[in-house]
Amino acid sequence: MEKEFETHNYWALILGGSSGLGLATAKKLAKHGMNICIVHRDSRMQEEAIKTEFEIIKNEGVTFKSFNIDAFKSEKRATVIEALKSELGSQHKIRTFVHSVAKGNLKPMVSDDKPVLKHDDFALTISAMGISLYDWAQALFKESIFSKDARIISFTSEGNSKAWQNYGAVSAAKATLEAITRNMALEFAPFGIKANCIQAGVTDTASLRMIPGSDKIIKHTLKRNPNHRLTLPEDVANVVYLLCKDEASWINGTVIKVDGGESLS
Repeated sequence: MEKEFETHNYWALILGGSSGLGLATAKKLAKHGMNICIVHRDSRMQEEAIKTEFEIIKNEGVTFKSFNIDAFKSEKRATVIEALKSELGSQHKIRTFVHSVAKGNLKPMVSDDKPVLKHDDFALTISAMGISLYDWAQALFKESIFSKDARIISFTSEGNSKAWQNYGAVSAAKATLEAITRNMALEFAPFGIKANCIQAGVTDTASLRMIPGSDKIIKHTLKRNPNHRLTLPEDVANVVYLLCKDEASWINGTVIKVDGGESLS
């Protein structure tokens, strides 16, 4: 396999890279020679399984760093960036920044026996799954550690425009994420930074399993998708890789569907 990123000293910084789309992305980019830094938040019970996955990445021969911290706290973000600056030096740069975090509330708006969405639920979800993209991108930009042709990539869903039960706060966060991405694409473009969202099809991840009625969503998707299968994390990681290539330098400010045609019907 060609490791086209290997000689460029490129790095990928991935928020939420210990599972799901983020982990698949880390593995894919490492296979092509990109150094990897993962920011994740996991318990001690999960450490052994995560360590095994991280060893797979290291075995690709790339430089690897990970931080098990709360990515939504500004002081933790500053700690990561300072450590990265020290690791990168003057020759290495962040080519790819991937936002793959899921933290929010999946509550109904109306219920007789369950807690309903409140203002604070919306605020937490929108901040974590939307605004944090900008917080991190702005902090990286301020420290001048993006490469001259950098790519910012985040993950949205079809819930950005469709109403799903219990998905109101996350839907608002995804709409926010896309709006922020559009403006970053516009305002960071003069500095060589591109920003895009990937709209993945229904993917069997821990985040999906948290949604009430996820089994029904999976069953419906298997019928709806013209390929009659769910989207795999690797399907999404493949497109992240494509967006990182030199040939993708003119793709900016878009939402790219990676769902095998699922959203057609």
